[in-house]
Amino acid sequence: MHHGRGLRSLLAQAGRPAQQIEELIDALMRDPANAPLPPADAALVTYALKLTRTPGAMDASDVLALRAHGFDDRAIHDLCAVTAYFAFVNRIADGLGVELES
Repeated sequence: MHHGRGLRSLLAQAGRPAQQIEELIDALMRDPANAPLPPADAALVTYALKLTRTPGAMDASDVLALRAHGFDDRAIHDLCAVTAYFAFVNRIADGLGVELES
């Protein structure tokens, strides 16, 4: 997970113990759909995974699932836009042979 450093920082700022942070990041890297997340965070991950893996299968029920967890129009729009943006940027980078910085 290229963004693990940022997630580590956010979780540490929230007071999560270092071992718990590493276990969560490891779970997200192995199987994000089954990582031990609060229900709203799990719904967010479910939506992002589906939009990334099978965008043609998205329908109104995906938005309704987010609403059921308290996401408003702005949050849903932002989640969709960020997920789509990362897919776009990653495809540009892959298409041009760009390698990750270490």
